[in-house]
Amino acid sequence: MGQKINPLGFRLGTTQSHHSIWFAQPKNYSEGLQEDQKIRDCIKNYIQKNMKLSSGVEGIARIEIQKRIDLIQVIIYMGFPKLLIEGRTRRIEELEMNVQKELNCVNRKLNIAITRITNPYQHPNILAEFIAEQLKNRVSFRKAIKKAIELTDEADTKGIQVQIAGRIDGKEIARVEWIREGRVPLQTIRAKIDYCSYTARTIYGVLGIKIWIFREEG
Repeated sequence: MGQKINPLGFRLGTTQSHHSIWFAQPKNYSEGLQEDQKIRDCIKNYIQKNMKLSSGVEGIARIEIQKRIDLIQVIIYMGFPKLLIEGRTRRIEELEMNVQKELNCVNRKLNIAITRITNPYQHPNILAEFIAEQLKNRVSFRKAIKKAIELTDEADTKGIQVQIAGRIDGKEIARVEWIREGRVPLQTIRAKIDYCSYTARTIYGVLGIKIWIFREEG
């Protein structure tokens, strides 16, 4: 069996839950989907502009969206939320206003909450951001991956696989390189695997980063 299935979609209903929770009639479904994308993009852009860490990591693990008739509840899971705590209420209000302006929703209330996650480097999104920042600074890809694997070892994971594709280190020919450490049982539905694909824009082209992290057996 080829590894062409998304590990998160494959595990929905067993070890993985949806990141967006709402119901819509078939004819309104695409609108709801676009709305979700706008919310996620708006939050990421705001955090990119205002709150980047010195290491270049934004620290968003995931964004969960729950919609009711009169309310949109957004929960942002962050690894380094101290950036938001400095001016917490003001920053969150500003973020809510930005998102509402983007969505143009008059009859629905928007509520944004921030949750801190204990082990940031257990989450592939934060690791992918870290690797992307290293690659932008012309660090060798092997060194960047090794450092990322060290960080996950400290975060107590059972296995990790990192794949980078594109013009690695600015070489003429694009190629795919990957490194695996520990176990990553992609075929086992019970296995709790976190996955993300991330785009790193470097001066010599776009690189694709994919990360699989094996947390525990379900």
